[in-house]
Amino acid sequence: MTEVEQPADRVDVVLPCLDEVEALPGVLAALPAGFDAVVCDNGSTDGTPEVAAQLGALVVHEARPGYGAAVHTGLEATRTDVVAVIDADGSLDPAELPAMVRLLRDTDADLVVGRRVPAARGVWPWHARVSNLVLSGLMRTRGVGVRDIAPIRVARRQALLDLGITDRAFGYPLELLIRAGAAGWRVREVDVAYRPRAGGRSKVSGSVKGTVRAVRDMSKAIARTRPDRPSTAVDGRGTAS
Repeated sequence: MTEVEQPADRVDVVLPCLDEVEALPGVLAALPAGFDAVVCDNGSTDGTPEVAAQLGALVVHEARPGYGAAVHTGLEATRTDVVAVIDADGSLDPAELPAMVRLLRDTDADLVVGRRVPAARGVWPWHARVSNLVLSGLMRTRGVGVRDIAPIRVARRQALLDLGITDRAFGYPLELLIRAGAAGWRVREVDVAYRPRAGGRSKVSGSVKGTVRAVRDMSKAIARTRPDRPSTAVDGRGTAS
């Protein structure tokens, strides 16, 4: 199959999906001009991939269950130099992406990630907040100075693939951060609004069980990935954190 090369100023956005038919149309509609959806379906039974295709997204499929598996397959299907990853549940606003891409292109950043700031009370359940504090604290002990686990991120496609991330479950974003740190990447972390889901129930923060499973996967990712040297994380204003 001949690869379609996208214009240099476009950005492919990977959306890993498992039963997101309620939220996905709104997320796709909110993508800014110049941002193209690559939906990786991870075994949905609610019609998610069909709806995504009808709405113009490039749809790929990953049979292996797991957030990391869906993200990796989606990333392989992207066609642009700069790529983004965002959840498909509507909790994060695609309107944040252009500013993040500008930071990547106009500064010395290698990776731009979001730090969730709840937009309303009750958006972030207590068990999910506690797990995030624990995991981001563990990351800082490894020399990666972030305050969240990169729920939305922007980087260069080939650089991401070259990191060699192996986790195919919920540990994927933490392994990404640790490997980025080991590679000496400069990470910029910016505040992003964290909103209620647009539909369905979160596979992670929607229940204590889901949060525990995610923490287990992420802790394994931290334990097996040992960075050689720390990265520098700075906020969107260029201030070291």
